[in-house]
Amino acid sequence: MAILTMKELLECGVHFGHRTRKWNPKMARYIYTERKGIHIIDLGKTLELFERAYNFVREQAAQGKDILFVGTKKQVQATIEEEARRCGAHWVNRRWLGGTLTNFETIRRRVLYMLELERNLEEGAFERLPLKERIKLEKQLAKLRCNLDGLREMEKLPGVVYVVDPTIEVHAVREANILGIPIVAICDTNCDPDFIDYPIPGNDDAIKATRLITSRIADAVIEGREGLQTEEAPAPAEAPEEAEQEAEAAIPSMDEIPLDETELEEHYEEMLEELIEEGDKEV
Repeated sequence: MAILTMKELLECGVHFGHRTRKWNPKMARYIYTERKGIHIIDLGKTLELFERAYNFVREQAAQGKDILFVGTKKQVQATIEEEARRCGAHWVNRRWLGGTLTNFETIRRRVLYMLELERNLEEGAFERLPLKERIKLEKQLAKLRCNLDGLREMEKLPGVVYVVDPTIEVHAVREANILGIPIVAICDTNCDPDFIDYPIPGNDDAIKATRLITSRIADAVIEGREGLQTEEAPAPAEAPEEAEQEAEAAIPSMDEIPLDETELEEHYEEMLEELIEEGDKEV
């Protein structure tokens, strides 16, 4: 059974890139064409690179290495936490604190302090404190939970960092590169894939697209930790060749895929809305 299908990618809009004027030339090899000022990603390459990334994550999880999910954009925060919880990984979905990886010992001490505050709160120690001090500690605990909740069980550096939009999570990417930690990332047409060990070309803005790919990466973690084997039963000598031919036939060429004009218009409008929102924030 295919890990991911072309139909799923199309339905979730994974093939929609950024506006042509915002592209990174290093992503040219992953771009199929341009329509109405928007780059269209080659889903054939997306499938190929996703399978490579999936197998790598599964192997690392099978070796007992920790996986860290990173995505702080508003539209992916819920997905990152939900899928990380489901597969037992760690996550950062609010704010990347500088030194989360390169200064891990300090971050770990803050996590232990957060756990101590939670323990005191549960035991009722806060109730014996003056009101002003109790409020101060409660606010401090809330802030720590917001930034470090997904790292509470991470006692060592992760073996893999999974990132949604490495352009936004540039600090996470740099720290992982410094420490030599492999990175798996969804790379849109405005990203630089040179800093990513296992790039997955795709739309990193749409909720459906990021949820689809993130959920499958979480599946890889679960599969690796459960030690599942995907080897199929032995088949006749001619079966492998037939299977290859069927697989090739099952993956349509981008030339055969209709690029709906209505979908392009809707995606363009969404991108304009995002641009307006960004402009309002800057003001």
